[in-house]
Amino acid sequence: MWFRLAVVALVFLSASCSAKQSDPKVQVYSRNPGEYGKANVLICYVSGFHPPDIVIKLLKNGVEIPGSTQTDLAFEQGWQFHLTKYVDFLPQPGETYTCEVSHMKNTPKSFTWEPDM
Repeated sequence: MWFRLAVVALVFLSASCSAKQSDPKVQVYSRNPGEYGKANVLICYVSGFHPPDIVIKLLKNGVEIPGSTQTDLAFEQGWQFHLTKYVDFLPQPGETYTCEVSHMKNTPKSFTWEPDM
């Protein structure tokens, strides 16, 4: 039994080592069309990255929004990973909502939510 586990671990290790580094693709959107003063969900979908060393933050006017939820790390073909982070929010005029992504401890990049208004 331990031999099978060792073989599976070696296969996983060799596959993940052969995968090359890929920068994340980021999409920021809301569950419903953006409407000021109406409760909504801010969603940041990050995909196509490797290795899985990543930090995702949802920000309102540059400050992290408390109470956000992040899905479990999942992988796609070619050992690229994807995650989704989301939080309830109440968009107001003049406020800026962004998703900040830092991959491999690189300088964070910000992606702004654009309301459908």
